[in-house]
Amino acid sequence: MSLLMFSLIHQQAEAKILKGPHEDLENYLEAIAKLRSNIQFFGSKNNFKNSDGVVSHASSLLNKAISKLQDEFNQLLLSYSKPVEPERLFDCLPNSMRPSSGSPGHEGDHNGKSNHHSESHNSIADAVVYTPPALIPPRILPLLHDLAQQMIEAGHRPQLLTMYREARSNVLEESLQKLGVEKLNKDDVQKLQWEILEAKIGNWIHFMRIAVKLLFAGERKVCDQIFEGFDSLAEQCFAEVTTNSVSMLLSFGEAIAKSKRSPEKLFVLLDMYEIMQELHSEPMVTFHLFDNLQIETLFKGKACAAIRDAAMALTKRLAQTAQETFGDFEEAVEKDATKTAVTDGTVHPLTSYVINYVKFLFDYRSTLKQLFQEFEGGTDSSQLATVTMRIMQALQINLDGKSKQYKDPALTHLFLMNNIHYIVRSVRRSEAKDLLGDDWVQRHRRIVQQHANQYKRNAWAKILQCLSIQGLASSGGGSSNAGGDGGAGSSSGASRALVKERFKTFNVMFEELHQKQSQWTVPDSELRESLRLAVAEVLMPAYRSFVKRFGPLVESGKNPQKYIKYTAEDLDRMLGEFFEGKNMNETKR
Repeated sequence: MSLLMFSLIHQQAEAKILKGPHEDLENYLEAIAKLRSNIQFFGSKNNFKNSDGVVSHASSLLNKAISKLQDEFNQLLLSYSKPVEPERLFDCLPNSMRPSSGSPGHEGDHNGKSNHHSESHNSIADAVVYTPPALIPPRILPLLHDLAQQMIEAGHRPQLLTMYREARSNVLEESLQKLGVEKLNKDDVQKLQWEILEAKIGNWIHFMRIAVKLLFAGERKVCDQIFEGFDSLAEQCFAEVTTNSVSMLLSFGEAIAKSKRSPEKLFVLLDMYEIMQELHSEPMVTFHLFDNLQIETLFKGKACAAIRDAAMALTKRLAQTAQETFGDFEEAVEKDATKTAVTDGTVHPLTSYVINYVKFLFDYRSTLKQLFQEFEGGTDSSQLATVTMRIMQALQINLDGKSKQYKDPALTHLFLMNNIHYIVRSVRRSEAKDLLGDDWVQRHRRIVQQHANQYKRNAWAKILQCLSIQGLASSGGGSSNAGGDGGAGSSSGASRALVKERFKTFNVMFEELHQKQSQWTVPDSELRESLRLAVAEVLMPAYRSFVKRFGPLVESGKNPQKYIKYTAEDLDRMLGEFFEGKNMNETKR
């Protein structure tokens, strides 16, 4: 090629380059390509290197052309880089995860622990498919790719990286802020009321899915298309664009993991741990259609190593905090010193709280399996069974201590009967039965029966002594059993005065028992009825026998109703009022 030809091509290219790339990018890029090719050709020929400064002028023109390209790339990228509105992101979610309200940061049914958790276990029929939004219009991406390619070939890689980061990083952060993402530290978290914090955690779980599976996935697609053929640059741009956004998200998780531990936080910690597991490359819920929308695949390559490490560190921190909270709970149950008055012997609030807590644990069996394998190396069933048994044992130790607050031994045993019965019944109606086993259930049912028997012995032994024939002989001698008449109902040999005293004592004691134990509570209707029946089975035959045998002695004297105040039917009716938890006024006759 002659120098004249080179000059002609140079002039044609210069004309196109002076017009700029905006109107006709394709011809502009073609001119640059020809100019660069010619410079490379003639620059390699020694006899042309200093010829009239033509090559030098062409090189200067090429630099101006690349500078214009750089401006065009920047302007094009900025003009199409806009924050994504929350409603648009919600539309990209699977139907089951879309909020009921479109307001930023509001996610309808996704705030609660149980709602999030059940959401993670949807049936396979409701396929969970995420559709990342097009963050930049598809028709613009090829143009940006062509511009980027020319800049890279011109050695402008650092400038390209800076422009891309400055254009896209803030936009990504603004998208998260519009969604409702906040950057909170440990002190901020500590100041929040539990209900508010719980709602924020529910939102954060939802935001993590949206960020990784929609925003970051969309950004990855943009990077890969613009920098196609330049993988390391694509990874570096993606890392720099997403670093601040990822940090904003993970900082909240870190703040929760580092904040003061408390039992109620265990389930949200498990929720958070669960979402972090889900967002890694091997999701816990295998039937979800995650495609490649996980942290490990999106944040691949050396440039994203710090982000992957930060996500993994948070996952482990959440697991560790959850594990420690587990231990705290067991200890707190055993040492609970609440002075909550349970004057009627009913189920203690601690018992119902612990049982509900254990029930919730069984909703997290797959999550707990991950924890136990990571920290203790056991299987989920054996470890969960061991932990559950320890919690139950801790609860029983505490209840034994609380039962000693009662001055009446009968109420002590009624309290323990109620609480252990509640535990057994709850276990039998839950998944815990299969884990703890029939032996555990039967052993504790026997404990319930033992306390019921101890209640009867302590509450009714003295009054039953009033109905005994022993000690009723008159001071003048003679048998207290049936004598002269020979009949089984004879009261021969019994002292009328002693019999009257026995009836009076019985009446007083029964009225006191009725007054007191009508205020006591057996909340389970089946247990309440069986306990009344057990009392009636020993009391009623003894009373009928005593009245039949010694009633005539009293009835033949003055004011018999003063001593025989109650028929057997009266007693039976009054027993039906026991354990109803009535107040003092209701029990007065």
